[in-house]
Amino acid sequence: MPGLDEIERLLQEGGTDEAIRSLEEYISSSGNASDRAYYLLGNAYRKKGDWQGAINNYLEAMELNPDSPARNAYRMANEILDFYNKDMYNQ
Repeated sequence: MPGLDEIERLLQEGGTDEAIRSLEEYISSSGNASDRAYYLLGNAYRKKGDWQGAINNYLEAMELNPDSPARNAYRMANEILDFYNKDMYNQ
């Protein structure tokens, strides 16, 4: 099973689906999932346009580590969703 650095590199190179599979395997098999793993999984779901999946994983990361970079990613995801939702009401 690849490590988090390898998975992050895979995600950056566009292997989003493979990164999601690897991260889900990493989290379920490691027994001690890290905030970084959930943060990366949130990023992978965001890249796929799965905002709910992204937010859920950012929340998991923040639960493990309140100072996780997932806090900023979560805030930005909510700002983006708020922007789009407001536009939907103005049509």
